[in-house]
Amino acid sequence: MRKITQLATDAFMRAQPFRMSNTVVTCEDDVRLYLHGNLIAVWNCILGTIKITDAGWPTMTTKERLNGLPGVHIQQKSGQMYLNGEKWSGEWTEV
Repeated sequence: MRKITQLATDAFMRAQPFRMSNTVVTCEDDVRLYLHGNLIAVWNCILGTIKITDAGWPTMTTKERLNGLPGVHIQQKSGQMYLNGEKWSGEWTEV
C-alpha cells in the first residue's frame, strides 16, 4: 500500500480532514474520500456505513485507495472487477 493511501484512509477512518496530491478527505455530516475531485467513498458515522464507487474511473489508483478501507477488497480479472469476491460494476455499494 502506498504511503498516501495509508495516510488518506487513516484520516478517513478517524474522521479527520486530509489533503495530499490528488486525494482529499472531508468531514462534515459524513466523511468523504475524493480522488482527482471524484467522490469515491462516504462513511456515515451515525449509521456506521461505508459506501464506495469507482466514480466511473476503474483505475489502479482508485482501486488502491478503496482497498485501503476496512472491508474492501477489489481485484480485477480479465477486465471484470470484483468487490470482496463478487462481480462489481463500480456503482455505489455499501461494504
